[in-house]
Amino acid sequence: MNAPDFQLQDIYSETTHQLEEWKGTPLILTFWASWCPDSMKDLHYKHLFYEQMDKEVMGFLTINVTGREGKEADAVQFLEKTGYSFPVLKDNGTQVYDAYQCMGVPTTFLLDENLEIRQSYSDKASFPEIVQGIHQLMNK
Repeated sequence: MNAPDFQLQDIYSETTHQLEEWKGTPLILTFWASWCPDSMKDLHYKHLFYEQMDKEVMGFLTINVTGREGKEADAVQFLEKTGYSFPVLKDNGTQVYDAYQCMGVPTTFLLDENLEIRQSYSDKASFPEIVQGIHQLMNK
């Protein structure tokens, strides 16, 4: 299944990005909200992974679901407090979250180099499960 395309703004700047920019590289895509304990735990592990991963071989992108935040500024405050450095885009409310048919946060998708969804993980998935999926995606 092709991943739904999007065009979203970077959380820190006016820069707009679209999914097509990652074509040619497998991509980890995670939807999250700053108030969610499961998102906090998931993003902690993903930050550690992001710091160590080879960014030339795989892309990494997160989308803050602004429509699930109390205030849009909550996400920026969370990122500043945690020091996370991975890429973050702002959803238009829940527009992209809904297009991907997410049922909760965090939700992670693994996309292949053709931007086809190869695997999805709900808020109940463990980080080792996601790593196993990444391994399978990279060694297909």
